[in-house]
Amino acid sequence: MNGGYVGKMLFVDLANKSIEEKELSEDMADNFMGGLGIGARILYDMIKPGADPLGPDNVLGFVTGPLTATGALFSGRYVVVCKSPVTGAWNDANSGGYFGPELKKAGFDAVFISGASEKPVYLWINDGTVEIRDASGLWGKDSTETLDALIEETGEKKLRAALIGPSGEKLSLMSCVMNDRHRAAGRGGAGAVMGSKNLKAVVALGTKKIKVADPEKLKKVNLSITDSMRNGPQAEFSAAFSEYGTGALTSDAALSGDSPVKNWGGIGVVDFGEESSVKLGAPVMDPVYKTKKYACANCPLGCGADYEVKDGDWPIGETFRPEYETMASFGSLCLNDNAESIIMCNEICNRSGLDTISAGATVAWAIECFENGVFNKEETGGIELNWGNAKAIVDITEAIANQTGFGKVLALGSRGAAENLGKGFEYLQTVKGVELPMHDPRFSPGHARTYWSDPSPARHVKGGMGLAQLQADDSKYDISDTGVMDLAMTAGNELINAAGLCLFCGLAGVETIVQDQFEAVTGRLLSMEDQINLGTRIINMRHAFNLREGYNPSEQKMPSRSLGEEPQQEGPLEGVTIDHKTLQSNFCKAIGWDEETWKPSRESLEALGGMDDVITDLYG
Repeated sequence: MNGGYVGKMLFVDLANKSIEEKELSEDMADNFMGGLGIGARILYDMIKPGADPLGPDNVLGFVTGPLTATGALFSGRYVVVCKSPVTGAWNDANSGGYFGPELKKAGFDAVFISGASEKPVYLWINDGTVEIRDASGLWGKDSTETLDALIEETGEKKLRAALIGPSGEKLSLMSCVMNDRHRAAGRGGAGAVMGSKNLKAVVALGTKKIKVADPEKLKKVNLSITDSMRNGPQAEFSAAFSEYGTGALTSDAALSGDSPVKNWGGIGVVDFGEESSVKLGAPVMDPVYKTKKYACANCPLGCGADYEVKDGDWPIGETFRPEYETMASFGSLCLNDNAESIIMCNEICNRSGLDTISAGATVAWAIECFENGVFNKEETGGIELNWGNAKAIVDITEAIANQTGFGKVLALGSRGAAENLGKGFEYLQTVKGVELPMHDPRFSPGHARTYWSDPSPARHVKGGMGLAQLQADDSKYDISDTGVMDLAMTAGNELINAAGLCLFCGLAGVETIVQDQFEAVTGRLLSMEDQINLGTRIINMRHAFNLREGYNPSEQKMPSRSLGEEPQQEGPLEGVTIDHKTLQSNFCKAIGWDEETWKPSRESLEALGGMDDVITDLYG
């Protein structure tokens, strides 16, 4: 087996309590690398078309990458994969912290869990020894309480756990998988899948050393990364993220048009304004609340921070700095400039196990519905859901987490709530039921394509041109010939996720970072052609899962506000309309998908290799 891999995968069936180890083949590693790549390949084989996402036939996977736990910088990520209860199709969500490396050191590149237990359980993985243990005493505890209880029960202070809070137990469609108290595999309802299996946690503890093909080369690569972070082209940006995290630019985002405002219907400079916007930036919040920095495993950036709120309306004590997406979703999206209310909402979501993007966006949707008379005070339980009402925003977030009153309906997410109530559809900002994240395609047009057509829709971290356009000039609005570049950037991002790297490895300013680290760790050289083919194979594998489920993205609609189909009349995005269909057409031509059915051509799949069964399923 190549360096970088343990060479073993774990398969657990909770229904019959079976535990099986299988070899990770070199073909599997070579063709799909790790993370969402191996996850997609395994789930395509294991999940039958039409399986209920919240039924026992769904499979939940925790997958590391070849760089995980090797000492490669930025390699602290792992990926959760499953069939989404929100979209009914493919889902992947990744997280940082320390769980991914610990799982690998405990003896496995990946864990796949099927079936459902009759009673609450957790999976205990200790240096290759695997047990299914009773979790009845953990059920009902929040994410922090659960981790503390696991440490006390096992006596192992160094264990790491991927777990669910009460929201996952209660099958909230916005629930996520938490680790390290505040890191989350957040999107697509993976926490509900875990809850449906009565699985409270996957707990890992290990001492295994992961083989590295060329340790000296890896040291040199790591040194080049840290040197570039200090002196390279991204040094200033890297320093800002190291100091302030993703909140470094939050204050500017609403004003520039990057972050959406007022449930996507507002204009930052008009509806939120500079006075409100500046209150939500980490440079303003850190001096008041920050106690120390936080870094994930093997991270030279350290973009996280611990906070402490001692007084005010929500004196929660020790907590964590909200990320950009959280500040924007509970902030500008709700016209809320009260920083402490956002910190409180972040704490509620972390403890309950809620995706802060979907939770904040669902609150913003509910506010607009309330403001326009779709909901009244009687329906909301007396909560005055008005724009900028900080107390109401905290109260309704608590109700969502506890699933009490109106919060029980909102725990379904905005689309689920609209379907349950039979109203409010006109204000939804979702794709396939998933709330849009906090980067506006009118500011970075490439995001319109990824939000609409990625196999896990409405994700800002899925690569493509959108991420690069966050720093681009007005040339980004020229979409006449975007396909080849869009595919190359998408494929590159697939590799980052599959390798176990953080997206912020790009802040190192080393263009060959994945190639250099992968070669040092595995001993395998990836040419540029190899990288594009590997990344393209992975996205096709995820896409094939959806096609088999009958999911054609062309049948879904992008929210018109996000495209500027009624253009803003003032501000930095004045007059901007995004032609997402042309962006998709360009991408389809580059990747080899039919522009109407979005079905990959036989020739393109044959050229990539590794998917003979997919070709048979699509073409017979």
